[in-house]
Amino acid sequence: MKHVETNTADVKRLLHVKGKRHIRAMEVDMSWDSFNLGDVFLLDLGKVILQWNGPESSSGERLKAMLLAKDIRDRERGGRAEIGVIEGDQEAASPELMKILQDNLGRRTLIKPALPDEVVDQQQKSSITLYQVSDAAGQLAVTEVAVRPLAQDLLNHNDCYILDQRGTKIYVWKGRGATKVEKQAVMAKALGFLKLKGYPSSTNVETVNDGAESAMFKQLFQKWTVKDQARGLGKTFSIGRIATFFQDKFDVTLLHNKLGVAAQERMVDDGSGKVEVWRIENLELVPVDHSQYGFFYGGDCYLVLYTYEVNRKPHHILYIWQGRHASQDELAASAYQAVEVDQQFGGAPVQVRVSMGKEPRHFMAIFKGKLVIFEGGTSRKGNAEPEPPVRLFQIRGNNKSNTKAVEVPAFASSLNSNDVFLLRTQAEHYLWCGKGSSGDERAMAKELAVLLCDGAEDTVAEGQEPAAFWDLLGGKTPYANDKRLQQEELDVQPRLFECSNKTGRFVVTEVTDFNQDDLEPSDVMLLDTWDQEGKSYEQLKEELGDAAAIRRITADMKNATLSLDSEDSEPKYYPVEVLLKKQPQELPEGVNPAKKENYLSDQDFVAVFGIPRGQFAALPGWKQLQLKKEKGLF
Repeated sequence: MKHVETNTADVKRLLHVKGKRHIRAMEVDMSWDSFNLGDVFLLDLGKVILQWNGPESSSGERLKAMLLAKDIRDRERGGRAEIGVIEGDQEAASPELMKILQDNLGRRTLIKPALPDEVVDQQQKSSITLYQVSDAAGQLAVTEVAVRPLAQDLLNHNDCYILDQRGTKIYVWKGRGATKVEKQAVMAKALGFLKLKGYPSSTNVETVNDGAESAMFKQLFQKWTVKDQARGLGKTFSIGRIATFFQDKFDVTLLHNKLGVAAQERMVDDGSGKVEVWRIENLELVPVDHSQYGFFYGGDCYLVLYTYEVNRKPHHILYIWQGRHASQDELAASAYQAVEVDQQFGGAPVQVRVSMGKEPRHFMAIFKGKLVIFEGGTSRKGNAEPEPPVRLFQIRGNNKSNTKAVEVPAFASSLNSNDVFLLRTQAEHYLWCGKGSSGDERAMAKELAVLLCDGAEDTVAEGQEPAAFWDLLGGKTPYANDKRLQQEELDVQPRLFECSNKTGRFVVTEVTDFNQDDLEPSDVMLLDTWDQEGKSYEQLKEELGDAAAIRRITADMKNATLSLDSEDSEPKYYPVEVLLKKQPQELPEGVNPAKKENYLSDQDFVAVFGIPRGQFAALPGWKQLQLKKEKGLF
């Protein structure tokens, strides 16, 4: 049995993309026997994703597969993966990529003929069953909820679920409000499925955490929306004509001259109105000191009331900011207190729920380029939790309306050549400027550095770092420097329109809350994606990684595998006192300074951390890092 966690790059799987109207991807056996001429297949190796297009596959299947591959790369791998494409009828044109396929799937065999779409659609409809694991009735029960098609609202945040793909894969979904008993039992029940249903012991069982679902998990449902994600200010902006997209830098002082851009950015004004901030503490509202405005901690929830005037009349926006690590009680209290504040103003405020890391443009503008998101912790007075000795912040933005600093894991792999980062310790601070960052971005980053480090930071350019910089990050390792990461990400929602003349005249109607099932074959549909999302398959293919980069990465992966397989496949363990050495050069050869815990025996691991490896791996990254620093293993 193979068990993996969601969003890991350490994967190896084959995905089958198939369908007529309802195109879905399924995990299948890692074998050429799974291939056929009429479908598309993705070989996902973590750092490399290869797409093989059957000669008889449809353009929709090819585009769906490519978008899925890009989604996995961008959302689950942080952009750090290369994608290659092999046309099944032109394999000779991709010898290097074909070799990678054969290295992982074995020698190429005769590919089976295509299967009719209707047959596969029918097979897929009966290939997934969803089970609920709940102790709500006082006794743990496993209940079959539904078979395909599945709807997202079937998932109750207070329970756990098992999604069975007829033995090819099993997902274990853990609701954020589920009890400890349910979370422990659901995995045991999932593993019991293997024996109960006669599934092979090699069946992949993957844990999915509520709010951190993988792209593969989401696409198994009819539609998937992020319920807590900010979706604008609740009002429709209409200017009677098509909005123009301006390539020049967005200037909030020119909102009235560029109404299309203002609508696109959801800016009601330039953020110069009145701001009040409260923190949820003991389920009540506690005013935040004005000196702490703009500092948001992942362990807290906040309410931000913004007041501005239109024609001398006050208008209000109530932002509900919810930290990723806030408790379930605090999340509920933030929603309850928002209702209380709303009632004080007679229901006038527009409520906007903001998930941590998804801050909309106007929210950032309120804090004038001094918005800082801390991964964990709290801003409460008397907080006993010590501040991590090393913190790394990624700073993005080129003016006061779009700049924020977000804490990321303090490892070299978190760096990105296209951004600016602030490395902060108790004794020294570094402002690291990537080669792809602009002058405006660096200027805004310096203003934030003054706020976080009192201007005591040393500015270093990429490629000119002192040795101490890399030592603080646990050693120099590869990091993202792909040019595609420089592309601007627009905070917009796509829109779908149906064009029909069934009534005798040409009518265009907007389809709200849409998904793939809303595409009507007998009408013309318009999908407005504002910018790049509407690129064709050929355009996307042109932008993908080159064969040389893929060859280099797979060679590195193969060498790493050979290294792990050597010496009778036994991992190397070292005594605790050997790994407590602070300097990388003092460690045994081959030990990764950023992953010292991997070189502890199971017994020593429990002795040091007090928990087994599995529980440690389930902790959020910031908590793992904090524990490692406390134990001297970083």
